[in-house]
Amino acid sequence: MEPFGIKSYDTDYWGTDARYLGVNKHQPGKRNTQKIERKHLTLCTRIKRLARKRICFSKSIQMHGIVIGLFVNRSEVGRAERVVHAVANEQARGLS
Repeated sequence: MEPFGIKSYDTDYWGTDARYLGVNKHQPGKRNTQKIERKHLTLCTRIKRLARKRICFSKSIQMHGIVIGLFVNRSEVGRAERVVHAVANEQARGLS
């Protein structure tokens, strides 16, 4: 999973995880649970179309896919683009 930027695995204390993951990659415990859960909660909160009782609920699976794809693209790629633009602006002004 390293090509995707995943260098460690936060798991529970289940024995199978320790057997199949290397000791240096396996991190049992709840240390990073809040960060992981926060990301999922942010996704569900921002995409109102996933909640069936909302007025903007999409009935087609295709629209769900489009909306989720746009959100992931904006949240992951959009941040990177903002950072690149900020660094470019700093370099143009001679700050870095």
